[in-house]
Amino acid sequence: MTVAINAACFLTALAVMEWVAWITHKYVMHGFLWSLHASHHQPRTGRFERNDWFAVFFAMPSIALIYLGTNGHPAGLWAGLGVAAYGLVYFVFHDVIVHRRIDTGFTPRSRYMRRIVHAHRLHHAVSEKHGAVSFGFVYAPPIPVLRAEMKVLETAAASGG
Repeated sequence: MTVAINAACFLTALAVMEWVAWITHKYVMHGFLWSLHASHHQPRTGRFERNDWFAVFFAMPSIALIYLGTNGHPAGLWAGLGVAAYGLVYFVFHDVIVHRRIDTGFTPRSRYMRRIVHAHRLHHAVSEKHGAVSFGFVYAPPIPVLRAEMKVLETAAASGG
């Protein structure tokens, strides 16, 4: 395989993972596996939370692709590394920068970083299974859009819809 094809496999997997994470967060974590994810919307009582099992779940496809890639399917290696790279980006953005599970003293200063942190805080403004906004991890819509979406969801909930 050429360097360009390897890079394309890596970058495609990295980019697709934000979409996969968004869908999984909205429909799995805030759906049938809320029993695991709910811990993430409550104050943490120890170093770990039940939601951390998702890191194990998300590592499995990466491990499988890397295994395939080292056993006769080279594109799998680069796709698996792309998935793993997304996991690293997610960990740094979500666990280190947003939730400060590791204190680095970093303060988001760029508009992009402030928007990501603010969007995630809006997501956590709702501690229930339904009614949250902003399910992405490295992309978030503009804050006014998220606030408008929250208002619509609050109105629908108040009217029983």
